[in-house]
Amino acid sequence: MTYLVWVQYCKQNSSFPPTHLPVRYMMARTMEPLAKKIFKGVLVVELVGVFGAYFLFNKMNTSQDFRQTMSKKFPFILEVYYKSIEQSGMYGVRQQDQEKWLNSKN
Repeated sequence: MTYLVWVQYCKQNSSFPPTHLPVRYMMARTMEPLAKKIFKGVLVVELVGVFGAYFLFNKMNTSQDFRQTMSKKFPFILEVYYKSIEQSGMYGVRQQDQEKWLNSKN
Protein backbone atom coordinates (compact mmCIF):
# COMPACT_ATOMS: atom_id res chain seq x y z
CA MET A 1 0.00 0.00 0.00
CA THR A 2 1.49 3.30 -1.02
CA TYR A 3 1.21 6.55 0.86
CA LEU A 4 -1.34 8.00 -1.56
CA VAL A 5 -3.58 4.94 -1.25
CA TRP A 6 -3.32 5.23 2.52
CA VAL A 7 -4.34 8.89 2.41
CA GLN A 8 -7.34 8.09 0.21
CA TYR A 9 -8.34 5.34 2.60
CA CYS A 10 -8.15 7.71 5.54
CA LYS A 11 -10.31 10.27 3.77
CA GLN A 12 -12.99 7.69 3.00
CA ASN A 13 -13.12 6.11 6.45
CA SER A 14 -13.79 7.88 9.67
CA SER A 15 -11.27 5.91 11.72
CA PHE A 16 -8.16 8.07 11.69
CA PRO A 17 -5.47 6.87 11.99
CA PRO A 18 -6.45 3.35 10.98
CA THR A 19 -5.44 0.95 13.68
CA HIS A 20 -5.23 -2.14 11.47
CA LEU A 21 -2.47 -0.77 9.22
CA PRO A 22 1.18 -1.49 10.09
CA VAL A 23 3.13 1.23 11.85
CA ARG A 24 5.47 1.75 8.88
CA TYR A 25 2.64 3.30 6.83
CA MET A 26 1.75 5.67 9.64
CA MET A 27 5.40 6.77 10.01
CA ALA A 28 5.49 8.18 6.46
CA ARG A 29 3.26 11.03 7.55
CA THR A 30 5.47 11.93 10.52
CA MET A 31 8.64 11.89 8.41
CA GLU A 32 7.44 14.66 6.07
CA PRO A 33 8.28 17.58 8.42
CA LEU A 34 11.74 16.11 9.04
CA ALA A 35 12.35 15.75 5.30
CA LYS A 36 11.29 19.36 4.76
CA LYS A 37 13.65 20.56 7.49
CA ILE A 38 16.52 18.58 6.02
CA PHE A 39 15.77 19.95 2.54
CA LYS A 40 15.65 23.52 3.83
CA GLY A 41 18.92 23.00 5.71
CA VAL A 42 20.67 21.65 2.62
CA LEU A 43 19.30 24.53 0.56
CA VAL A 44 20.57 27.11 3.07
CA VAL A 45 24.02 25.48 3.17
CA GLU A 46 24.21 25.53 -0.64
CA LEU A 47 23.17 29.19 -0.80
CA VAL A 48 25.77 30.14 1.81
CA GLY A 49 28.37 28.23 -0.21
CA VAL A 50 27.46 29.97 -3.45
CA PHE A 51 27.51 33.45 -1.90
CA GLY A 52 30.75 32.64 -0.06
CA ALA A 53 32.41 31.50 -3.28
CA TYR A 54 31.21 34.65 -5.06
CA PHE A 55 32.52 36.87 -2.26
CA LEU A 56 35.89 35.11 -2.24
CA PHE A 57 36.24 35.27 -6.04
CA ASN A 58 35.26 38.95 -6.10
CA LYS A 59 37.74 39.78 -3.35
CA MET A 60 40.56 37.95 -5.15
CA ASN A 61 39.58 39.52 -8.47
CA THR A 62 39.81 43.08 -7.11
CA SER A 63 42.72 42.94 -4.66
CA GLN A 64 46.25 41.89 -5.48
CA ASP A 65 47.18 42.13 -1.79
CA PHE A 66 44.41 39.68 -0.91
CA ARG A 67 45.73 37.30 -3.57
CA GLN A 68 49.16 37.52 -1.90
CA THR A 69 47.58 36.66 1.45
CA MET A 70 45.77 33.74 -0.18
CA SER A 71 49.03 32.52 -1.74
CA LYS A 72 50.55 32.27 1.74
CA LYS A 73 47.57 30.74 3.56
CA PHE A 74 45.60 28.83 0.91
CA PRO A 75 47.69 28.38 -2.27
CA PHE A 76 45.34 25.72 -3.67
CA ILE A 77 42.42 28.20 -3.68
CA LEU A 78 44.56 30.78 -5.46
CA GLU A 79 45.50 28.16 -8.05
CA VAL A 80 41.79 27.49 -8.69
CA TYR A 81 41.28 31.24 -9.10
CA TYR A 82 44.13 31.52 -11.62
CA LYS A 83 42.87 28.54 -13.63
CA SER A 84 39.30 29.84 -13.69
CA ILE A 85 40.26 33.27 -15.01
CA GLU A 86 42.64 31.72 -17.55
CA GLN A 87 39.75 29.52 -18.74
CA SER A 88 37.68 32.67 -19.23
CA GLY A 89 40.41 34.15 -21.45
CA MET A 90 42.15 36.54 -19.04
CA TYR A 91 45.86 35.81 -19.15
CA GLY A 92 48.75 37.50 -17.39
CA VAL A 93 47.30 37.97 -13.90
CA ARG A 94 49.49 35.23 -12.44
CA GLN A 95 52.61 36.75 -14.02
CA GLN A 96 51.72 40.26 -12.81
CA ASP A 97 51.25 38.97 -9.28
CA GLN A 98 54.53 37.07 -9.29
CA GLU A 99 56.43 40.09 -10.65
CA LYS A 100 54.99 42.42 -8.03
CA TRP A 101 55.65 39.98 -5.19
CA LEU A 102 59.26 39.44 -6.35
CA ASN A 103 59.85 43.21 -6.65
CA SER A 104 58.40 43.83 -3.20
CA LYS A 105 60.87 41.34 -1.67
CA ASN A 106 63.88 43.17 -3.20
